[in-house]
Amino acid sequence: MLAGAEVLDVNAKLRVRRAMKTRRRCELAAYAATACYGRAMKYPVALIRTDEGYSVSCPGLPGCWSQGATEEEALANIQSAIRDYIEVARELAGEQNLREVEVPA
Repeated sequence: MLAGAEVLDVNAKLRVRRAMKTRRRCELAAYAATACYGRAMKYPVALIRTDEGYSVSCPGLPGCWSQGATEEEALANIQSAIRDYIEVARELAGEQNLREVEVPA
């Protein structure tokens, strides 16, 4: 039987693949993966208190969500889910010719 964190990792990878079935989502995720290559990025997350603990999602990455018994656990789990999402997006992007643009605040 898989431990809780292992189940979340497997589920996160499955969610990433499902979320990226359309070309547009794949291109957006591939850009996100390319833009953050080799440096830390900050992603906004939505944290919701539930009866079981906390649910957390990353609105900028469709289908990227996780959960945890505590706020700290949920935030740690979403970090792992975001890393997995970006890793899969980078693999799916392959050799695409992607560019990065800066958008001033």
